[in-house]
Amino acid sequence: MTQSDVNRSAFLKDIRRVVIKVGSAVLTTGEGLNPDAIDRLATQLSALRDRNIDVVLVSSGAVAAGRQRICERTRQCNKEYGDMASRQAASAIGQGRLMHDYDEAFAKHGKVTAQVLLTRSGLKFRDRFLNARNTLERLLEWGAIPIINENDTVSTHELEFGDNDTLGAMCLGLTGADLFVNLTSADGVFDRNPESNPDARAIPVIEDIASLDIEAMCDGKTNVGTGGMYSKLRAARRAAQLGVPTLIVSGKGAFDIPAALDGAERGTLVLPESKTVSSKKFWLAYHDDPSGSIMVDKGAANALLTKGKSLLPIGISAVEGCFDRGALVFIKDPDGEELGVGLTNFSSNELERVKGRRTSELADIIGPTSFDEAIHRDNMLLDAAI
Repeated sequence: MTQSDVNRSAFLKDIRRVVIKVGSAVLTTGEGLNPDAIDRLATQLSALRDRNIDVVLVSSGAVAAGRQRICERTRQCNKEYGDMASRQAASAIGQGRLMHDYDEAFAKHGKVTAQVLLTRSGLKFRDRFLNARNTLERLLEWGAIPIINENDTVSTHELEFGDNDTLGAMCLGLTGADLFVNLTSADGVFDRNPESNPDARAIPVIEDIASLDIEAMCDGKTNVGTGGMYSKLRAARRAAQLGVPTLIVSGKGAFDIPAALDGAERGTLVLPESKTVSSKKFWLAYHDDPSGSIMVDKGAANALLTKGKSLLPIGISAVEGCFDRGALVFIKDPDGEELGVGLTNFSSNELERVKGRRTSELADIIGPTSFDEAIHRDNMLLDAAI
């Protein structure tokens, strides 16, 4: 599971573009934004830019900044922010404050920042995804430091990334980065939850993250909350599939990102997988939440897993959910285990009519089609980290 003798400095020496995600636990105090944390972060990321390393920052903190602003100006410091409208309103107030503080902190080092607000729906369509990629590429060419956050003001629950760990992982494919640094309040990853297991051991290197039971390590994904270690390990698993290593390292106190990139034994290094997926497959698997499921028989499961085949209607045994053509869906084996995800060529209604039928029968059942596959292998990612 782990390998402690990896030469970190040799492994990380050729990094040229890094996505750094920082959460509210690092950036804020009980009163709001922590200016010392922002200054330290700006100093260290500016040092990376001075090494000609492109830096993309995925930052939380807008809601906390909004709460702080409301308290300062209205003295209404006990407001509740449990509902979405309140969090979105606080974020709308706080985004300007957060960017102002970042802009001033980076300006001390002669660096220019750029605000980039993304929504999941904005990355759902391939042309918009590519347009966002081109914009970020130009910003990096100019030497600017893009600061990315979810556009909370217009996001709905169905379109949320869910947490900035997920957004950070999506930005790897968006920017073509070769390292993901996830700054957290913990000193890396432990073999068990250290809060409930005092004898939990730190893991310096994770060689094969796909082999980990991350739900068990985190006491179940439903208990750790948005932005907890579960979401960080899931994001690292996705990065590994893309061929990108992840550093999960403490961003509290006197953290030192340049030293970590130079090989200092800080936090946990998650190694990439040897067999990686394309940027397109990464995008199609993680741009959206699956809308339903397609159950396949044993023969189809074997063909998908061992022969790299597309999924044909004859191999489908059941359909769950209601979805249109082009939707992202789970692919499950006869025992209900998830094999992966893919973009379906047929709606759920059409699949109910053609499941278990031969390709030659499709036209008679649903009319002429331009494809025979229910899910083409090029639009499928097996063993997806959903």
